[in-house]
Amino acid sequence: MSLLTVEGLTVSFGPQRVVRDLSFTLDAGQCLAVVGESGSGKSVTARTLVGLAGHGAHVAARRLEFAGRDLTALREREWRGLRGRRIGLVLQDALVSLDPLRTVGAEVAEPLRVHGTVPRPLVPQRVQELLADAGVPEPAWRASQFPHQLSGGLRQRALIASALAARPELLIADEPTTALDVTVQAQILDLFAGLRDAGTALVLISHDLSVVARLADHVAVMHAGRLVETGPAEQVLNRPRHPYTRSLLDAVPGAHAKGARLSAPPGTGLPPGPDGCSYAASCPRADDDCRTFLPSRDALGSLCHHPLSQAAAATYARPVAVTVATDPAPPPTAAPLLEVVSVGKRYRRADGADHHAVHDVSFQVAPGETLGVVGESGSGKTTVARIALGLVEPDSGSVRFGGDRWSGLSERQRRPRRLRVQAVQQDPLGSFDPRWDVERLIGEPLARTGAPRGRARREQVGELLHRVGLAPELMRRRPIELSGGQRQRVAIARALAPEPDLIVADEPVSALDASVQAQILDLLADLQRELGTALLFISHDLGVIRHISDRVVVMQGGRVVEAGAAEEVFTAPTHPYAKELLAARSGGGAR
Repeated sequence: MSLLTVEGLTVSFGPQRVVRDLSFTLDAGQCLAVVGESGSGKSVTARTLVGLAGHGAHVAARRLEFAGRDLTALREREWRGLRGRRIGLVLQDALVSLDPLRTVGAEVAEPLRVHGTVPRPLVPQRVQELLADAGVPEPAWRASQFPHQLSGGLRQRALIASALAARPELLIADEPTTALDVTVQAQILDLFAGLRDAGTALVLISHDLSVVARLADHVAVMHAGRLVETGPAEQVLNRPRHPYTRSLLDAVPGAHAKGARLSAPPGTGLPPGPDGCSYAASCPRADDDCRTFLPSRDALGSLCHHPLSQAAAATYARPVAVTVATDPAPPPTAAPLLEVVSVGKRYRRADGADHHAVHDVSFQVAPGETLGVVGESGSGKTTVARIALGLVEPDSGSVRFGGDRWSGLSERQRRPRRLRVQAVQQDPLGSFDPRWDVERLIGEPLARTGAPRGRARREQVGELLHRVGLAPELMRRRPIELSGGQRQRVAIARALAPEPDLIVADEPVSALDASVQAQILDLLADLQRELGTALLFISHDLGVIRHISDRVVVMQGGRVVEAGAAEEVFTAPTHPYAKELLAARSGGGAR
């Protein structure tokens, strides 16, 4: 008997069905990866499996069983007995998932205490072991810190430690490696693989296809709430039968050089009927049948009645046809837009010792240039970004913007130039006012540029939403009502609104699936060509960094250990840590 059985699952919020007739089974010791673009229903599916579909959700299923138990009949008290103890959940938004009023150690200890899996005197020791297993350095110190004192990657690892504390039989992980650099990601994937091999069942939700290839036994591809393809991981990732799966694979940036076009060509644009394939409007091979009915799944797991034959697959063969930008990179002699000179920043630890987050970091960004910053979680990348934005004052060194002093100024002195520098934060939900809807969030920087009110401004907001791949209908939603990827796109639209000279982007595409990620990277490239916008682009995704960057800075332990032209750093790194990063990126593969 399967450990988890899902048959005909449908989740609705009012008239909107966000998951439609979803079916799959999962045995102990298996990993099912669920992939698809932002808003496809992946996260709603994950939360539904632990009874957390959300306020106003209507859940219906022909069968929804865990270990033979009917999950549709459970009361909240019964759910609390399952969550954490038998079913673990790693949520996507680590910052808002951790209690800001208690330490990381208390967070990880909670399932141990509630479920009594460890004698109370041994709980502190077990907490440190769990944090260490999840890749958290100095676990005793980190256990005493609050979530806001940790980097995004460290918060994500703390959340993983908490989910694994009670040793659940089923682990549901929603984008568990989104904020992690490749070396820590490899450690987490090894941890998950060990759990799977020991009998734990895994439902892995991820837009990172390299993660999926390394860990998953089976892959389910979702689009607009529906399953469009499912099958063994090796078959789905290497011989996909549905055009949508092919488009996801084509959009991965790692195989494309800077200036290459990633976005797929537009499809027919004709919307499907209520019973048609959800991808029909974007598929260049769609016909009338695709728009009117959804065929039954065949033996190979495809819901497409035009499975990709060997001949037809040539249309989708990787790498995709690309258009290389003809604009040259900025000359190295161009006057720098941003100058960071020997900056340092230290913080006082709870034990009284100093923690040097950044030490003697220097770099420049020219107009229209993209400088990529990579490094492990906790290496100082986000602190450098905040110093560049003027949100944190360095303890040493200086920052100049547009040739004028930027650090060491009062906010009143900086304010006239604020619109020229925009940010895309790593945690978009935490950077939004939760009371504002999308129209107001994006309209606020437009208002500061003097844009007219009313209908004209609303049209500008709609155009910005369109540029980042979002429908105008989302204007009335608040941040909590959006998926993680949708929130990230709203953050990017808000940063683009005043047409800044410099965008400081901290993991701006980390929450996005490959197809939308490709669209955003193309959008940023277009913006650079049209407006000469410079980018300080921070990411743990080396494929993204290589694709978008002119030059690259590699950080470790708060220091710059390597810097140079992107292709030189990626093809001939000199520092041992840079070599380790690239080796970790090339490791792994399909099982």
